[in-house]
Amino acid sequence: MTEPFVPPAADPLAEVVSLLQPRAATTKVVSCAAPWLVRRTESGQPFYCAVLDGSCDLAIDGQDTITLRSGDFVLIPAAHGFATANVGNPRVADRDATSSPVTMVPGGVHVGDADGPLAARMLIGHCTFESPDAALLVSLMPRWLLVRGEPRLATLVQLINDESRAGRPAREVVLARLLEVVLIEALRLSACQDTCRASSPGLARGLADPRLAAALRCLHADPARAWTVEQLAQAAAMSRSAFFERFSRTVGATPMDYLLLWRMALAQRLLREDGLSVARVAERVGYSSASTFGAAFLRHVGVSPARFARGGQEREAA
Repeated sequence: MTEPFVPPAADPLAEVVSLLQPRAATTKVVSCAAPWLVRRTESGQPFYCAVLDGSCDLAIDGQDTITLRSGDFVLIPAAHGFATANVGNPRVADRDATSSPVTMVPGGVHVGDADGPLAARMLIGHCTFESPDAALLVSLMPRWLLVRGEPRLATLVQLINDESRAGRPAREVVLARLLEVVLIEALRLSACQDTCRASSPGLARGLADPRLAAALRCLHADPARAWTVEQLAQAAAMSRSAFFERFSRTVGATPMDYLLLWRMALAQRLLREDGLSVARVAERVGYSSASTFGAAFLRHVGVSPARFARGGQEREAA
């Protein structure tokens, strides 16, 4: 009788977050008086919003409108066009809508009528993913994720709100660290369906499925292994066909495509940070020859491994 396959210990989400290197960039408190609307066009930067008081509508281009309430936290890993507005504002999804007047006030900005009743108060800002291969890793994440009813995250947001209002020494350093913790906590919670909604397939949804999580842990624990779909299905205690369909639908990539993407992300880190030869990197990420690895790397990253490594050395020198 075949012994059951026991997946090795690994933490896929921790590895992805570690490679992404999230950092806080800007943050501000925004107070809003109804009726109000703010439309933003971004260049793919990560954007977050924490509702401190009241409620608002969020419309991301191409997605349904979401009503946010006090305590909610939204992360858009690669923001482009979106708008926030008072609840029920019919223009929130209008891409041609004009933003309401914005006034600078102590501690942040005010949107809408300066004398109007407060409808919402939010902490918003941008973060950065400092990894050069961030785009590759962001593809493993949903287009947006919403964390709701999570006391730990609410406490962290409240600490950020308090710090942003105070004039304590080292305020910017403390604020940056708190924001980093919030970003990591939100990504970690994205694997829990009870407190988080994700807009699309991704790693978070895969980790929220116990069977798929077992297979994902296997891939991350030993990415150099010559995995087959059959072996991963065994780890998930599923039939091959059922596993393949469920993994592809939930994660948004086939098991082998996911493995390839993760190998490329690891290869970039090894070439950038560890100073290994191309042949050694190829071996570390599961390729039998440097030439086979080089062809795969060029196809998925856009440059050869040697050129990518030289670019990293030039960045370091600069």
